[in-house]
Amino acid sequence: MAALIKLRHMPVVQRSVWNYFSKASRNISTSKKNSDTATTACETNKTEDKNWVSYGFDYESKEEDTNAHHASFFFSVTLCLVFGGFSWAYAPDVHMRDWAQREAYLELHRREKAGQPPIDPNYVNPSTVTLPSEDELCDVEIII
Repeated sequence: MAALIKLRHMPVVQRSVWNYFSKASRNISTSKKNSDTATTACETNKTEDKNWVSYGFDYESKEEDTNAHHASFFFSVTLCLVFGGFSWAYAPDVHMRDWAQREAYLELHRREKAGQPPIDPNYVNPSTVTLPSEDELCDVEIII
């Protein structure tokens, strides 16, 4: 941003571009025909507003201050917020938040390829599970 503001203070740019835009042209028609017109270029007298309050970019020139203000808000709002928010919203999942769903799809694909059911009813082998006997349970209420 500072480079753009400094670019505006270069004498070559000021002479070639800014002086061209500071001139106003007035068309003067001296006849009743619309095709016969004379064009003159005249310098405009720019008077600074006495009650002008600076945006904080340039305290000398109202035009420089306004242009720098508009440029900085364009870059900050349009480029940073709009395009930055768009890229943040549509960026790939770098923090692996959807890892479980992707891993489930891979496991389903692996089980289908091996000819196994998608979900095994005996997730844990029943022969490895030891259940308590009726005497150990006593009067414990079992809720199924």
